[in-house]
Amino acid sequence: MSGNRKAFGMVKRKLGMAPRELRVDPAHILDALPLAVAVLDENDTFCSVNYAAEEFFGSSKALLLHGNLCDILPPDHPLFLLLERARRAGVTVAEHDMILEGPRLLRRGCSVQAAPLPEVAGCVVLTLQDESAARALDQQISARNAARSITGMAAILAHEVKNPLSGIRGAAQLLEASAPPDDRELAVLIRDEADRIRAMVERMETFGEKKLERQAVNIHRVLEHVRKLALSGFAPRVKFIESYDPSLPHVQGSRGQLIQVLLNLVKNAAESIDSMDRPDGEIHLTTGFQHGVWLSATSGRARANLPIFVSVRDNGPGIPEDIRRHLFEPFITTKAAGSGLGLALVAKIVADHGGLIDVDSRPGRTEFRIHLPVYEDPPESNY
Repeated sequence: MSGNRKAFGMVKRKLGMAPRELRVDPAHILDALPLAVAVLDENDTFCSVNYAAEEFFGSSKALLLHGNLCDILPPDHPLFLLLERARRAGVTVAEHDMILEGPRLLRRGCSVQAAPLPEVAGCVVLTLQDESAARALDQQISARNAARSITGMAAILAHEVKNPLSGIRGAAQLLEASAPPDDRELAVLIRDEADRIRAMVERMETFGEKKLERQAVNIHRVLEHVRKLALSGFAPRVKFIESYDPSLPHVQGSRGQLIQVLLNLVKNAAESIDSMDRPDGEIHLTTGFQHGVWLSATSGRARANLPIFVSVRDNGPGIPEDIRRHLFEPFITTKAAGSGLGLALVAKIVADHGGLIDVDSRPGRTEFRIHLPVYEDPPESNY
């Protein structure tokens, strides 16, 4: 059949038969684009927006149309200079990694392009793309690859290091019992360091590949459990502010591992606040539903929808820019006594759940956001 269709197509071309023309409304084409597209007049008033622009600005078309860009961004924002350059020069102007921040909008790492409309004086077509999700995905892939490297390293260390380490510790204990007082301190030091190395090896062993027992998990009960642990343990003076969406369905994953992930993030947030010794330390725990977050499966044949997000936000000092880019890689830490394995393990567990984690940080505000899949009942067997 495919050969017959190809032959018929060749006959049509030879006979000069015109291909069938599709009549499609241009507005439908714009709404199908994943890029946010908006048309602004000479006063930066919205004349037209597509569906992706509604999602980008978090507002409906009815509210955006005939409103002004100044209602969303401050008048001194660099985007207005970009629009003016496009109008004045009559050429397309683009800028990458732009921050769009206003009273009702916060988008980081945006690619922005402004192109003048020659037919209408002063009108500009503005396209916007939030690349923060792509950047987070790159970090996720990097962290996943690094976790695989640690898995192999942990297996080697467990076999090659732990056994001789036990012998060193035992010898140190014998020396401690029979050594004179001046040398006993050195024996204790050897024993303690052997324990510290063993503990690090055991932490690395947690990166091992283990089958994830997936089940329906109420993420709000997980957060409440983590909050109680924090208040009774390492964060008694921190104020917790909870903003939960009660309509959320269950997520798919392991309750124990999700507790480990969120406990690690909350502990980091509390330690960040403690480092400033501020009495008004706050940790915000937020859940919600976010459309349009998809992650390609490793097989490349399917995509996973990640509509549920969980956010841990603190008002600590923030994360330095040079560390932020490598935050989920092993042995990267801002703590003087940290091992740098905590966030790498967090990234691995989230990846094992088929989820995505990203971070947004600046002085006075750091937010970790986890995107997770919804639990779906397994298909019933016919046998």
